[in-house]
Amino acid sequence: MPTPRDVLTPGALTMLQLIADCGSFAAAARASHMVPSALTYRVRQLEDALDVLLFDRSSRQAKLTAAGAELLREGARVLNEIDAIANRVKRVATGWESQFTIAVDSIIDRSAVMELCDAFLHLNPPTRLKLRAETLSGTLEALTSGQADLALGVVMDDNTKPGLLREPLGTINFVFSVAPHHPLARVPEPLTDPVIRQHRAVAIADSVRQGTTLSIGLLAGQDVFTVADMSSKLDAQIRGLGVGFLPSHLAQPYIDTGRLVTKTVERAEQQILSSYAWRKGSKSGQGRALQWWLTQLQAATTRSALLGERRRLR
Repeated sequence: MPTPRDVLTPGALTMLQLIADCGSFAAAARASHMVPSALTYRVRQLEDALDVLLFDRSSRQAKLTAAGAELLREGARVLNEIDAIANRVKRVATGWESQFTIAVDSIIDRSAVMELCDAFLHLNPPTRLKLRAETLSGTLEALTSGQADLALGVVMDDNTKPGLLREPLGTINFVFSVAPHHPLARVPEPLTDPVIRQHRAVAIADSVRQGTTLSIGLLAGQDVFTVADMSSKLDAQIRGLGVGFLPSHLAQPYIDTGRLVTKTVERAEQQILSSYAWRKGSKSGQGRALQWWLTQLQAATTRSALLGERRRLR
């Protein structure tokens, strides 16, 4: 009698999924250009080897049993792993990653990222490029969890996390900004924390899925309007929906046109060291896509552009 290892092949799992999708053995047989008896025989082989029923045959519909549904769930995972193995083999053979994912923090200039993507895709590499929008701790989490290969705009303490390498992009200066029609715009400077606490702050939601979230510039007990990203925070503060610190390069054009007003505050000036990070590995073990991006990031003009200085990268 065949063993489960003999019959649980990728082709068999694909066949079971086809039957489930088609809803009947006859429809699945037509879709796969098989005679119904041959399809039924293969399913029987699977059921005998596993000693379970995979389909409820009490009606004309081919309805999965609980065991059949579990097999398909696990089978999908196995098929994905087979695809992953094939991709890893391709990477070894060509040196290019099959997919390269970059976690981009909301503080990073999107147009600069797109210019880099444009240059990369013009190489016509066999690599699918994927960008993930993240914020605060979520940017680093995307990298440490394996969901990203490179993270731009990471905020880290002085201790680099095990298994990661990082380099600085630069220091981002923040200014406390309010709309000209906001009540705080008319309050004498410097603004004290008790005065600021009386007014709603605009904050960006940390995209971290697990663990401790990070917040910057908020006061205990202060009302908070939470938005999804930096552009939404800027928009909210221009509308007077709240107050808070904004990156100076982002706020300056609106300060120049009078749509925002800067206010000095009593507490220390806000500054953040922003970095880019990637997973540690030998130089020979790095894929060619990662090598290309790390090479671009070595240029001071590229790092400055990612932090909002409006200079073209090429």
